[in-house]
Amino acid sequence: MPPTPLLYRKPTEGRDYWILDNALKDPGGVIARAHAREDWIYGFPHRQEPWPGMRALQALQPEELEPLETFVKKVTGARRLWQGSTPEGATLNHNCFQLVGKDESGPRPHTDSLKLCRFAAVVYLNPKPPEGTGTTFFRQRLRDGKLGGNAVQLPATNLAEALGTSKMPLETWAPEMELANRYNRMVVYKANLIHSATRYFGKEPKDRRLTAVFFWMAE
Repeated sequence: MPPTPLLYRKPTEGRDYWILDNALKDPGGVIARAHAREDWIYGFPHRQEPWPGMRALQALQPEELEPLETFVKKVTGARRLWQGSTPEGATLNHNCFQLVGKDESGPRPHTDSLKLCRFAAVVYLNPKPPEGTGTTFFRQRLRDGKLGGNAVQLPATNLAEALGTSKMPLETWAPEMELANRYNRMVVYKANLIHSATRYFGKEPKDRRLTAVFFWMAE
């Protein structure tokens, strides 16, 4: 596939991203359940995965997930949400815990696959997170120093397809804005926006950046 130019549209709340504070009824119980898990799947740098740290599937129970999906449908106008899959059976780790320490990764600007989701979301689960550890949106930094696009457009379905390469140094991307990490806050955003965790923190598992992560197809 030939490269596809990136689009630029300034991220705007209510159109490109949405915020729900006090997202979970019992965040403390969810956190305790996360730290009790023993079935973590390892990502980068432990294994060759595009995502960092560790993940554990089936983070939220159906009764915990339902109010979040109701919110997503209300604010995005979607009538239906579901977990996407390819004909080959590939999926994203929808509704999973993600635990990442400061030494495991830095920012990794990317988009989520449009083959598998239209909206992505994270719920922040650290009661007292450091500043500058939320979710950042990025723009491409062009060779002449100007700023380019911040979103993938079809027919490209991810950033690597749009640019024709998956090897882009961090200096290629200019941070544009951050959605702050606040305890029990859910941020929802369009999957084609270039984004990353702003930074990770903590060494011991209970001190690392803990989130619940979601990927939805929608119609």
